[in-house]
Amino acid sequence: MKKDQHKYAEPLIRIAKRGVPLPVWQAMTIRLVALLAALVVCAFIIFAIVKMNPVKVYVAMFEGAFGTNKRMWVTIRDMMMLLCIGLGLAPAFKMRFWNIGAEGQILVGGIASAFVMINMSKTLTTAQMLPLMFVLSLLVGGIWCLIPGYFKAKWGTNETLFTLMMNYIAIQVTAYFVALWENPIGSNTVGVINPRTKIGWFPELFGQAYALNVIMVLTLTVLMYVYLRYSKQGYEIAVVGESENTARYAAMNVPKVIMRTTFLSGAICGIAGFLAVAGASHTISTSTAGGRGFTAIIVAWLAKFNPFVMILFAALLTFLDKGAIEIASRYNLNNFVSNMLVGIILFFVMGSEFFIEYQVKFRRGRHKEVQA
Repeated sequence: MKKDQHKYAEPLIRIAKRGVPLPVWQAMTIRLVALLAALVVCAFIIFAIVKMNPVKVYVAMFEGAFGTNKRMWVTIRDMMMLLCIGLGLAPAFKMRFWNIGAEGQILVGGIASAFVMINMSKTLTTAQMLPLMFVLSLLVGGIWCLIPGYFKAKWGTNETLFTLMMNYIAIQVTAYFVALWENPIGSNTVGVINPRTKIGWFPELFGQAYALNVIMVLTLTVLMYVYLRYSKQGYEIAVVGESENTARYAAMNVPKVIMRTTFLSGAICGIAGFLAVAGASHTISTSTAGGRGFTAIIVAWLAKFNPFVMILFAALLTFLDKGAIEIASRYNLNNFVSNMLVGIILFFVMGSEFFIEYQVKFRRGRHKEVQA
């Protein structure tokens, strides 16, 4: 007796994962096309809602980010901050350790820097204080992330929930120190630390207040690229991320790799806290991280954990943020309108990743049937 033969019609559209990754230039071209398409869609929405010339709105966004020398450097400063956090998330994410706790690691790193600025301003010079602040912020941020890393390595706990809950603990710890250091008394704020002496502040380089921020973060970018791509530890991170069983078969100490990588991830996020306190706001509060710990996830993910590509996405997201603020204030728009435009642009850019990872195939020729 013959088995029943079933016939299936070949689908009109098929989606298949690309066997070979696209060259970098092609991937960037797809992202650029997506960005241009987003701008066209936003132009229609701008005209439909507020009856404005979209070109003027886009010019206003550019001026909001780069319109003056001061605005340009503030944008660069914030971009470097976002890039630094993305660099911290990259090794953990590449290892498939989902560090959602960057916000908390930034805060505890900022607390360490503020502690030194407040308590040692009379005994140390800025040249002595900055290296100490850097090391303490690095250590505290690393330890903060190492805690969930240790539990993950030893008992396989869920790092997503663990690191997320650590954020709330860090916020409460920050609130405690804000109340302890409040200035003036009763203000519930720390205020600008050492405003007269500027001890513990980043010094100006080449006449720019934020030049040291740029130098530090770009140096970290190069070091992280070399570490992930060419070092033995970077190779171990990639192997553990692909398969822990394969890593064990290759005689790798998986718990050690997890704990080492989580410490590194938290340490760099702690450095971001150091940059925020010593190189930007010169104060500490529960809003010091400002949600950038979550925004940096987008930066790291879209860049596929490539530190140099992260520069582009950090610049894009910072530009969109500054531009949205400018058009909301200049044209008296509701914040929801400006945020909607930013959301549409991000939707297109993130959606372009689908076409980079997958290809859409259409049925060619006449209708075909496939026998199973």
